[in-house]
Formats: sequence, C-alpha cells, structure tokens
Amino acid sequence: MLIPTSGVRMKRAVIVGAGIAGLATARRLAQDGWHPLVVERAPARRSGGYLVNLLGAGYDAAERLGLVPALSDRALGLFTTVLVRADGRPKLTVPSAVAAAALGPRTMTVFRGDLENALYEAVRDHAEIRFGTTIATINQDAGRVKISFSDGTTENADLLVGADGVHSATRTALFGPDHRVDLPYVVAAFPLPQPPAEVPESSATTFIGPGRTAAIVNLGPHRSSAFFTYRCADPGRELTRGPVDALRAAFGDLAGGVPEAIRHVETDPSSAYFDRVSQVDAPRWSIGRVALLGDAAWCVTLFAGHGAALALAGADQLGAALRRHGHDVPSALAEWETGLRPEIVKRQALARRGMYQYAPPSRFHVWMNDVTIRAITLPGIHGLVRRGIERQNR
Repeated sequence: MLIPTSGVRMKRAVIVGAGIAGLATARRLAQDGWHPLVVERAPARRSGGYLVNLLGAGYDAAERLGLVPALSDRALGLFTTVLVRADGRPKLTVPSAVAAAALGPRTMTVFRGDLENALYEAVRDHAEIRFGTTIATINQDAGRVKISFSDGTTENADLLVGADGVHSATRTALFGPDHRVDLPYVVAAFPLPQPPAEVPESSATTFIGPGRTAAIVNLGPHRSSAFFTYRCADPGRELTRGPVDALRAAFGDLAGGVPEAIRHVETDPSSAYFDRVSQVDAPRWSIGRVALLGDAAWCVTLFAGHGAALALAGADQLGAALRRHGHDVPSALAEWETGLRPEIVKRQALARRGMYQYAPPSRFHVWMNDVTIRAITLPGIHGLVRRGIERQNR
C-alpha cells in the first residue's frame, strides 16, 4: 500500500466498485500519486468468464496502465466462427483471417476474469480495497467529499467515483434512478471448464435466429465460454425464473453444443452472468467532486462489444484530466466528460443497431445478416471492413 511522503498530503479518492472500471480507475490514479480506496459490496472478488475485446482507445489505455504484458500471456488469439443451423449443421464459415482484418493489429481478446485479475494484481499494493462494504451517506462541499460506510468508518476524500455497474447505487443516490433504459432482452454468459465435443477446437459456433443468438467458443479446457441473448416481453420475469429454466425454455430446441452448455449452468448456476440488457443515458456524469464511470455512467450493453475497452479508456482519460487540472477536480471532471461523451453516444447508437444482429426481428433479417457475413468473407472485402472498423475506433 502507498505510504504518504512526510509533509506531503496525498490526494484521496474513494472508488465504489471493484470491477474493471473501478480497478482501472484506482490503477490510473495511483500512478499519478493519489491514494485510492476501493469499496465493493460483494464479500469477495468476482469474475466473469465471457470474452472482451480491447481495441482502439481501450488497448491504448491497457498499455498506459501497464496491463499488456500480463494480458499477453492470457490472450485468446483469433478463432474461426462457424454459423450453424438449429440442428448444429454448419451454414457458413468466417475464417480467423477475416476477424484479424476487421479488428486490426492493436487488439487483444481476453476473458473478463483475466482482465480483472491483471488489474487487481496491478492495484493491490497501491490501493486499499475493502470488500463487503457499501456507502451509507455522501456529503460534499467545494473542497471535500465526506463519505460514511456501512462498516461505521468515514472518509474525507478529494474525489468519489461511482464505478458500481449498470445497477449503480451511487448513480441512484446522487443522480436519480431513471437514467437506466431497460431493453426487451436478456443476456447470459459463462465460462465452460470443458468445451462441448460438437464444437471444433479453436472455433466458435454461432446460431442466430429470429429474436435470439447462441454462441459457444471452444479454445480448450478452461478457455471456453458460452453466450446467449434473446428478446422477451418481460425480462424481469425471465430473471425470476433464473438462468437454468430461462435458457432451457429459450434454447432447448437447439443442438450443436448448446444442450451441453446449458447443463453446465444446471450444475453451477452461480457461474453465469444473467441479466436484462440495459443502457444508461445520464445527462451528466459528475456533480461537484463525484463522478460516475463505466457502466454506472454510460452502459453501452454487450451488443456494443466495447464495454471493457470504454471502462479502461474512461479511467485513463479521467486520470489525465485530473493531472492537467491539479486540485480543480470539478473542472477536470467537466473536461473529461466533454471529451469522452461523443464516443459513448456513438457506441450506444451502434449497440442499438447491433440488436438486429444479435436478435434479428424476423427470418428476413436473419437472411440479410447471412448475406452481409458472406460478403465480408469475399476476397478484398474484409480490407474494406478493417478500414471501416479503424474509422469507428478513432
């Protein structure tokens, strides 16, 4: 843990949430001489097993945060994607070279849990981390934020960052409860200790049908995962059913490794991330010395595919703004939001369009998606796709 230099007061930051956004913020601020305290509601560390892509500003931030060496050892590399029919028979194949062309050279695919592990290892000796702790009260004036915690302690901080996810209690307490926009979809993602035999090694099989997608990635034992999403009239009712019954009802007719993946959830329901799909559309991300970051501020949904990258980039850019403005925290937060918000707005719009890819509304839309994917695999076309992706990531 950092020890203050004699005679020098280290700036104190309290960060709510020990996920990617919170740990990245703690890492960036510690690099600049802050003394971060991370509080997490859960009693211990949690990790999810689905895949995240770090590209564009997200990859740049991972470099500046010193994460790339640790992540390189856990990078999953590229794999072939096979679109399948409901009975598991292949429909068309997207070679890994097409993915490489689309993503570009400065990209990395890792498990979310491995990214969180790398961040935790980078932060643990430079920040205080308290599990099983929540915020009870927040009061601020022009110079400080006074925070009391559920364990009875208090802190006087220069900055409070709410990085506590899409269901953020910090956002509800200070910014109001109505900024989360729930969409008529649910999503499930979880690791697979053993990949289904029906899925070829170093590949992903993906079924896309009206209103639903099921994808199984086989990268070997303890390096495989499953992803499901579907449209539904009442996401809350689906969550009440739980991942086992909900996935069995929505995908029980599929073959090609899907039944085996669902059986894994039956044996270990706690391994699954299972939630409604939501975006957060907050008109502002800061009040005085309190800021929201990551999904708490701008959740773009898994349909956007940039959640982890935006969390890293947001934390990195916040640190840069705070360094430029010194003790003027409100001005730093205002500059940070002004610079980052256009990218968030763009990603949220892309996610809304992405719903037609993950949950096409009709068989016609499924057919149109197939036509688009077939076109991408044609010689010369994936170069155009790469340039389009690069323009999006600038």
